[in-house]
Amino acid sequence: MDNRRRNLRVMLAEAKDTSELMVDLAYAALYFGDPDMAEEVDELNDDLHELAKDMRSVCVLAARSQSEAEAMGSVLQVVSAIQRIAEDAVDIARIVTHRLGIPRELVADLSNAEEVSHRVLVREGSHMAHRPISGLELPTATGMRITAIRRGREWITDDIDGGLLLLPADVLFLHGPPVGITRVRELAGAPYWHPPTVPSGEAGALSELDRAVDILVEMKNLSEVAVGLAYSALVYRDPVLAAEVRYLEDRLDDMKDRLELWVLRAAGAGLEPGTLRGLLRLAGAAEDIGDQAQQMVWLVEEPDDLHPILAIALGETDEVVVQMPVGVGSEADGATLTELQLNLEPGFHVLAIRRGGGYVYRPRGAVNLYAEDEILAEGPYEGRALLAERLGWHLEADDETGEFDLVPLARVAP
Repeated sequence: MDNRRRNLRVMLAEAKDTSELMVDLAYAALYFGDPDMAEEVDELNDDLHELAKDMRSVCVLAARSQSEAEAMGSVLQVVSAIQRIAEDAVDIARIVTHRLGIPRELVADLSNAEEVSHRVLVREGSHMAHRPISGLELPTATGMRITAIRRGREWITDDIDGGLLLLPADVLFLHGPPVGITRVRELAGAPYWHPPTVPSGEAGALSELDRAVDILVEMKNLSEVAVGLAYSALVYRDPVLAAEVRYLEDRLDDMKDRLELWVLRAAGAGLEPGTLRGLLRLAGAAEDIGDQAQQMVWLVEEPDDLHPILAIALGETDEVVVQMPVGVGSEADGATLTELQLNLEPGFHVLAIRRGGGYVYRPRGAVNLYAEDEILAEGPYEGRALLAERLGWHLEADDETGEFDLVPLARVAP
């Protein structure tokens, strides 16, 4: 173990970011039919395995009393859940590397997911080459954000800031709305990319699986929301968020059961069973990701045993989850998510809206925000202040504690 990795807070943040990157890459490998990208998921899993081993060693060495051991138990439970999410990503990637059957309808429909991942090579002479990330303004220009960079055999995941200079031959991994892919490729000097489609002659050939394909896309979205809400529940120690995660996990269980029934019907209708194996693998992985989110939020029910380092580490990752109210008379008050385009500027994706004691999760673009709504959104750490401004607040952060206060913009002196 090097000295940097002995810092448990740093290791936890790195493990969370790595597992989320792996899930993104696994779905991207499926979408692009890219075995090389799928192999990268395996490589990252090896790194995460070593990181988890280091974290467990630190936890054992740090527990010098019964109370410390109980608190460290919560850290170990989160580490275990993160590892399982990473293993689920490996299972998704192996649909590609093991050539398990997957209907082309499903691959095409993944473009209907709220966000997708993309990989692009920075070419010499392109707009990206030899330029700092901040100068590209990718979240504004494309809606996509860089989640990782592979430079030779080195992975850059936790030092991606605006001052980082992009070099020719860098491989960028981005996440965002599918409409941003074309512009990203233009900026990187990559050839035009044609999204996967179903040939017209095959349309309707899998009519028995039409609903199953829709369910799988929804399972992908819900499992990602469940994980985001689980991390938020740990950061805020919020039992209401924890209850929402458990509700989503129940929905994922039910959806998996229905999907299995539809797959059996499709096989009985004459489809080759081998073409359907990937559907079952994908459903199982998405459902298990939801299970791991539930494993994490069980800790919220025993707040005395919840180690404070979890809230600190999970709140300091590259992608942070923030909970902010909508201010009266703000730009967001009465506007739709499509009108606000928060995913472009400041680059935050709304996971859920807290309204009237309940949650609207994975809200669509036509959903309106209103004063006293609270949004849970995930995005870049440096974008928090702009997000607050668009919701009608001035963000006053305490650099020592990491906490922040929201002051109505009307009270801020010009």
